[in-house]
Amino acid sequence: MTKVLVVDDEPQIVRALRINLSARGYDVSTAASGGEALRVAAAAKPDVVVLDLGLPDIDGTTVIEGLRGWTSVPIIVLSARTDSGDKVSALDAGADDYVTKPFGMDELLARLRAAVRRASVNPSATGEEAVVVTTAFTVDLAAKKVLRDGAEVHLTPTEWGVLELLVRNRGKLVAQKQLLQEVWGPGYASETHYLRVYLAQLRRKLEPQPSHPRHLLTEAGMGYRFEA
Repeated sequence: MTKVLVVDDEPQIVRALRINLSARGYDVSTAASGGEALRVAAAAKPDVVVLDLGLPDIDGTTVIEGLRGWTSVPIIVLSARTDSGDKVSALDAGADDYVTKPFGMDELLARLRAAVRRASVNPSATGEEAVVVTTAFTVDLAAKKVLRDGAEVHLTPTEWGVLELLVRNRGKLVAQKQLLQEVWGPGYASETHYLRVYLAQLRRKLEPQPSHPRHLLTEAGMGYRFEA
């Protein structure tokens, strides 16, 4: 059964979607805020997310970014915002489709079916873990934070960018060039000393023995690898 997460703070829309989706055989979860949406998504691992942008706590675009920190699940934005700038921001953040309110149920269902079909071509798109636990620290990709000994570890945006890329590719070698291009930008592909500095900082903050790391590993001359 295809699992759908509906995120909207308007009860009548949530009710209409729940009735229509359930009648068509979908397993429906709901959330009325951005924070709740991230928690439910991490727990339920939906196959597709239908998301309103105007949420009471955090903007829907921030929710998209939080989801994209750990999963490629299809996200269909359902919003009353018709400004092209809002659409571009949502799509740039990682949304797959954008439907404006008021909407036709048949059109939304068709777009939802299309999004699920596209994802089924790439089965690895969903099912990733939002929380990665090591023997020394825990990385919450959805909330974009790291805990060590129960306390949150402060990371700079750049440190988080490096760690997130390594964790999302856990067990795999991430080339120096890829790290530099994705975290710093295309103009920094040869600045390998940046990586040495930032990996040293991350190890000091996260590894029990920074000089003998167990989780943030160097592949000499090639790149870095994260092992849980």
